[in-house]
Amino acid sequence: MSALTAKIITVGTELLLGDVVDTNSAYLSAGLAEIGINLFHRETVGDNHDRLLAILGEAIESADIVITSGGLGATSDDITKECVAEALGLPLVLDGHSLEKIKSYYLRRGTEMTDNNIKQAYIPLGAVVFDNDYGTAPVLAVKTKKGAVIMLPGPPRELCPMFDEKIKPWIAENFSDSVILSRTLRLYGIGEAAAEEKIRHLMDSCTNPTVAPYAKTGEVVLRLTARGKDKAECNTLIDGLEEKIREILGKYIYGTDISGLEEALLGLLKEKGLKVAFAESCTGGLAAKRLTDLRGASSVLGMSVVTYSNEAKMKLLGVKKETLDTHGAISPKCALEMAEGLFELSGADICISVTGVAGPDPDEGKEIGTVFIGVKSKKASRAIPLNLSRGSKERSYIRELAVNAIFCEALREQRQF
Repeated sequence: MSALTAKIITVGTELLLGDVVDTNSAYLSAGLAEIGINLFHRETVGDNHDRLLAILGEAIESADIVITSGGLGATSDDITKECVAEALGLPLVLDGHSLEKIKSYYLRRGTEMTDNNIKQAYIPLGAVVFDNDYGTAPVLAVKTKKGAVIMLPGPPRELCPMFDEKIKPWIAENFSDSVILSRTLRLYGIGEAAAEEKIRHLMDSCTNPTVAPYAKTGEVVLRLTARGKDKAECNTLIDGLEEKIREILGKYIYGTDISGLEEALLGLLKEKGLKVAFAESCTGGLAAKRLTDLRGASSVLGMSVVTYSNEAKMKLLGVKKETLDTHGAISPKCALEMAEGLFELSGADICISVTGVAGPDPDEGKEIGTVFIGVKSKKASRAIPLNLSRGSKERSYIRELAVNAIFCEALREQRQF
């Protein structure tokens, strides 16, 4: 079962300058994999006719599917269609249907359509036109001897839905004879090197499906990928490999096909009808942010307080002055009193506190990376010391690791209910 190849070309000088971050390539890459297209290369080029023409020519010669992103607008520096037409030796012709769609768009908005917008209605002769339901520039596809050149708009709010709703089905119908499916297993409490060592024999011996580890911030992701005639066949192949991996690494796996620890926590708390609360010092509200970034967080987050100063720790959470004077704010006793005070204040089922040194300088005689987590619930009361040192210039990284630990302790505690 052979797979077609693809290349992605993102167009725009703003991408090269770093003014705009290219998220389109990653989105397109994942979507191509789902329909069995192997991505061979991604490239970014500025709004320069000669360079874009050269890159398009090479891509059309070497890949079955060429996808461009950007350069379909109304201004003079939008040159993608012109270069594609030139590379394929096709004239640009006015598409009456597209022109009427563009006129209707401006009429609905009650704004005047300038003459340069007519430029968006010109298409390479013979192109397949897909109405853009999210903007003005139509999405275009031109079949070639090897496959096709597909032209998508640059804004992600247009590109992503148009690719999913129009282009993926069109590619699958016209070109793809297989499906590639991936499943991710997320692990916490083991490093990438250690995880890889334990499953190296599977990585070496398995060709379809395959398994590959990826290091994330403080955790590991295993991506299991299979190729088959349909999703059912792929899932069957992956199921067998996942079973073998769980026999080896099962105690570290906390979720499948989820975004991270916070999503795992959200799901389990909702399932059990529990609420969690956070009292954060060194992380400055990051735990609450990561949880509330997810839809449905309001049903599980009872309270969040940022008690950065000692005064706030005493006033809001009832941390004893004696504790701060004797042990310091960066201590297991302070972490525990923070969690206990939060438990009384919030009424949440599980209360987690954090205090520590994220850097860039030591504090209270404690080294950078010294962190203490406090846990209080009806079932438990404990403090956990952590050493998250990664260097004096990795303040953000240490904070992320501390939040991972907060979620991990909350996950551990919810099992008691």
